[in-house]
Amino acid sequence: MKVYTRRGDKGETDLAGGGRVSKDALRVEAYGAVDELNAVLGVAVVDASSELRPPLEKIQHDLFEIGTVLATSPESRSSVLAAAGVSDDDVDALEKSIDDAEADLPPLQNFILPGGCRVAAAFHMARTVCRRAERRVVALDREEPLSGPTLRYLNRLSDLLFTWARWENARSGSGDVEWNRSAD
Repeated sequence: MKVYTRRGDKGETDLAGGGRVSKDALRVEAYGAVDELNAVLGVAVVDASSELRPPLEKIQHDLFEIGTVLATSPESRSSVLAAAGVSDDDVDALEKSIDDAEADLPPLQNFILPGGCRVAAAFHMARTVCRRAERRVVALDREEPLSGPTLRYLNRLSDLLFTWARWENARSGSGDVEWNRSAD
């Protein structure tokens, strides 16, 4: 199978299950942002603590599931997707991961800036990409209501990425980089 097909040379792309749309369609923006998030998480995985790698890899698989759902037209969903997507249990797992990481952290007293150690910065980057993906999926949901907990999953994931950034900074001894309003 070749990597290139030439089918997208005029600005359209195929959807899973059939159909073609413009490459700037809301659906493509949504699954493209989720794909970008997955790639950014791939960078974070490289430097993440060993105990975070298994849940990160699970999240990457979850994001691929979300992308599959988003890349499938509503008309084709029932025939193409038997059990694709994320579940309430996946959202619950993210919440448990947040709670577990927060148990090791001092309470948040101030706004913090992205940074600290290298992997924390990667988590902060992933968090901002996650928020963008969430905005794109919200826009698609407004036009075409999505079923399942996709929106909740992305919302919770950005919280987890923020928490893991703090956790990695604490673990490395870097600590959070607090925002100082009076800094000039």
